Amino acid sequence: MKSKKIKKIATWIIVPLMAAIFILDIATVAIGNIYAKRYMPVKEDPDNPLSDDRIHFLNTANSDCILIESNGHFALVDSGEGNSNPRRKTPYQGYEERVAAYIKSTAVDPSGKAHLDFILGTHYHYDHVGCFDRIINDKDIIIDKAYFKEYNPAMDHSYEIEKWGLPEIYETIVSDLGKRGIPLIHEIPEKLKFGDFSLTFFNRGYYEDLEGKGENSSSIGIKLEKGERSAFLAADITRTSGLEQKLGKEIGKINLLKAGHHGYFGSSSMSFLKHLKPDVTIIPNLQGKVYPNVKWNLTMYAHTPFYGTYDYNGIIASFTDDGEIILTNDIHQEEI
Repeated sequence: MKSKKIKKIATWIIVPLMAAIFILDIATVAIGNIYAKRYMPVKEDPDNPLSDDRIHFLNTANSDCILIESNGHFALVDSGEGNSNPRRKTPYQGYEERVAAYIKSTAVDPSGKAHLDFILGTHYHYDHVGCFDRIINDKDIIIDKAYFKEYNPAMDHSYEIEKWGLPEIYETIVSDLGKRGIPLIHEIPEKLKFGDFSLTFFNRGYYEDLEGKGENSSSIGIKLEKGERSAFLAADITRTSGLEQKLGKEIGKINLLKAGHHGYFGSSSMSFLKHLKPDVTIIPNLQGKVYPNVKWNLTMYAHTPFYGTYDYNGIIASFTDDGEIILTNDIHQEEI
């Protein structure tokens, strides 16, 4: 009798709560669609780029792969999920060929070669660095240098080390770079001039008070600035990892946000958005997979439209010379 009563009380609590979350989720999407008119993406025309200064957010499902372009220079930040994620128990199709094809068709130097000034891994989760093995070993892609922090297991949960294979992922990257003779730089620069963009790197080292909070707390964030316009690539920076609290004020106001941790719980908190105040947000995920609290914070608190790279088959943010940020979508021409 007692257990039935408990179940009944739990039902009366849980059902209205789930209904409220569902209603709020619909409300945020509806209001977000109104805000979206400010930055509604238009179809990308590869023959008529809107600017020489662009951020390419590739469609690699719910994984990060970002190509920075400025005045003929290219850099790859994270690489998307490859074909061999240790967390997956059944065969699946990764994004190695899509990423390689995109680089070869887009990141082309005057001689016609695919050329990356640098590659950078924000941290060692496979959904961020899984395709680097394919990219580094492709002899048709020239890579000048590679920025990767030295792997620090003290930051990780035990299951990340034992079951997610983070040490092995790191060792593979180091080995691949060595075989190609690509310089590996562990010391991440504070600032870097990249074409017309000025890059500022955050969380270049490790916060000792975040040890044991997970590999997300190792995430490198990047602020890009051109004139008065700016963007922040938040990798897997979240409130739950402790990084949002440390970095928000330091990052300051931006115009475009690449949301942290694919829009999952713990990312894009109100306190973080209070400092960043983005005008538009790009999320490497399906919009339907973005957590309701993240949608709420972006839409109701920050009044910011957001777009999923999966929904739009990749998105390019073009920073024009007259100070605009224009979004184009459907950037992938090939089928995989």
